[in-house]
Amino acid sequence: MEEVPWNRQRLRSNNEWLLLEQLRQAGPASRAQLARDTGLSKPTVSSALATLLRNGLVREMGTVAPERGRTAVLYEPDPTAGYVLGLDIGRANLRAAVADLSGKVLARIDIANRARTASAVADIAVRAAEQVCETAGVTADQVIHATLGSPGVFDPQDGRMHFAVNLPGWGRAGLLDTIRARLGGPELTVHNDANLAALGEYVFGAGRGSRLFVYVLIGTGLGVGIVSQGELFTGAHGAAGEVGFLPTTFGAPEIEPPRRGALEEAVSAEAVVKAARAQGMTGRLTAKRVFDEARAGHPIAANVVRQEGERVALVVAAVTAVLDPDVIALGGGLGHSADLYLDEIRAALQRSTPLRPQVASSELGDDAVLHGAIATALRIARPQVFDRRVQD
Repeated sequence: MEEVPWNRQRLRSNNEWLLLEQLRQAGPASRAQLARDTGLSKPTVSSALATLLRNGLVREMGTVAPERGRTAVLYEPDPTAGYVLGLDIGRANLRAAVADLSGKVLARIDIANRARTASAVADIAVRAAEQVCETAGVTADQVIHATLGSPGVFDPQDGRMHFAVNLPGWGRAGLLDTIRARLGGPELTVHNDANLAALGEYVFGAGRGSRLFVYVLIGTGLGVGIVSQGELFTGAHGAAGEVGFLPTTFGAPEIEPPRRGALEEAVSAEAVVKAARAQGMTGRLTAKRVFDEARAGHPIAANVVRQEGERVALVVAAVTAVLDPDVIALGGGLGHSADLYLDEIRAALQRSTPLRPQVASSELGDDAVLHGAIATALRIARPQVFDRRVQD
């Protein structure tokens, strides 16, 4: 390996990045405090702060008067140095949000997804992105990075989303490139929705501090997102966590061979509705109505939810045996009511494995994927903004 030569400019940039990250993680600080916390000399801190100020990466945000000595100026990262966009594309709903570099969401929109074609879904996504940017007063060229989450597995080789069975046509060649082009300014990365939900829940919700965190998304489909030591684990081809493809005989004759995607068919909103109707519930049925009725004490609905809990417990037990997570969060449309079947899941773990992960409901609810998209975009945008402003 060729050794990279020592470079005075690189050393200065490292010091400036160190100070910027210290302010981002620890909060506003004075020059003296930054010198103590980073181990850099006061002249070095002063020089680096001057560069950050000049390039619009930090700003003064007030003063502090110590018991002894002079009043000191406090500094913080300037959140307006750039912006990021998050998109959550689901079969039932589409969400979009724009945030500044501090992660503060400035505007968001939630839209019912009634589109019948992939092109129509793409149109809605682009219009939603334009609307949240306009509401936030952010232009396209100010958005540094955008992240899109959807069902399926993204293949960077062909630029397509595969296995998104609940979004017909979503894997069509060129579709995501069209969205990129129509968004205008920002770069766009695409991720599986369960992966983004896992990252969002890890950063902002039930997974905080976990060494190995698993998010189980149960809604229109079924997926698992895995965060290990703060990083997404996606597997060799981006398909880690696609547990919906596991075979099962739930609700099927014993002679029927396992089908691709059978577990997703058995553990999903549609499965709950089918079970409720088969057991005698009538009227306009949705998974939400079944869970609401169960919570109110309806005996058939309660039995359907108990059965759903047993099936989810199988997923959780399998994930636990393979990954040994310390925390598992249940999210998605059906995860909102996980409190109704957490006892079944814990009992199944007691029966099937000596491992005892903490199992809880999602703290972010419907916003998990969107928060994960924002968190992912921020991880990419922050160093890009720094490089552009300091090294250009």
